[in-house]
Amino acid sequence: MKRLWAPWRMQFISGGNKDCIFCTMPHAGNDRESLILYRGQRAFVIMNRFPYNNGHLMVASYRHVVEPGELSPEELTELMQLVSLSMDALKKSIKPAAFNIGANIGRSSGAGFEHLHMHVVPRWNGDTNFMPVLGEAKIIPEYLEETYDKLKSAFPRMKRTSAKKAAVK
Repeated sequence: MKRLWAPWRMQFISGGNKDCIFCTMPHAGNDRESLILYRGQRAFVIMNRFPYNNGHLMVASYRHVVEPGELSPEELTELMQLVSLSMDALKKSIKPAAFNIGANIGRSSGAGFEHLHMHVVPRWNGDTNFMPVLGEAKIIPEYLEETYDKLKSAFPRMKRTSAKKAAVK
């Protein structure tokens, strides 16, 4: 039997990350290290450090809310605009065949953080195989940093705003 080692997942599995990443990452000071690809006025796009598939993105509001009904109309609109922008960037850079888009709201749904965020998961024909089913392992074919570089160039250039200005309190 072959073993695939993925020790970087242990932090996620063990719940070692207690701080809300959607609240802390925008203030971390280094978008590449934080995997933030795009900053809007009310929401941002970040790569999932524990992706379901290569290019798995998340779109979150700067403001910490749990459910969509807690967002202002402007926040909700921008959140969905960034989901669409994320799909466009993924199509341009890594050319998926399809997408899964959704949100896990509440711990029982599988939410790792109770901060509303949308998942944008690129899909390809045949991207599932026996590994997740029998081996309980997912093979991601590219380093996060390489995917970040491909995706970063696919997002439109914009005037950079500081995390403090961009965060809505």
